[in-house]
Amino acid sequence: MRLAAGIAILAAGLGAANAAVTATDAWVRGTVPAQKSTGAFVVLQSSEEARLVGVTTPAAASAEIHASENNAGVMHMHALDALPLPAGRRVELKPGGYHIMLLGLTRALAAGDRVPLTLTVEDRHGRRSRVEVRAEVRALGR
Repeated sequence: MRLAAGIAILAAGLGAANAAVTATDAWVRGTVPAQKSTGAFVVLQSSEEARLVGVTTPAAASAEIHASENNAGVMHMHALDALPLPAGRRVELKPGGYHIMLLGLTRALAAGDRVPLTLTVEDRHGRRSRVEVRAEVRALGR
């Protein structure tokens, strides 16, 4: 299993039957003073069919799972209730695609900071587990 960008990984579930989810290459886009939102990105892989159903962080008032879509040459972003995690396949949350929006930031985020994220994953039986991630902040514009 690969650790990257200072990330803690593995699902912390209540039962052994929960999907094992790994999170790698997590990062957050840095901000400027007074900026109230930014994006968080990560690569997820689940051992069985599951869904990302929630995200929390002490760095923001709320966090939402989002999708970006190009519609007639104009990028649009919208919140998702859940993001499917197909068994054995990598799901990359990245700029211009699926991502996590951090809304109501509690402070500016500078390159090198670490942002804790708690990802809530639901397996195909409805059981939920958490994946704890520490995402590195990258400089604005990267």
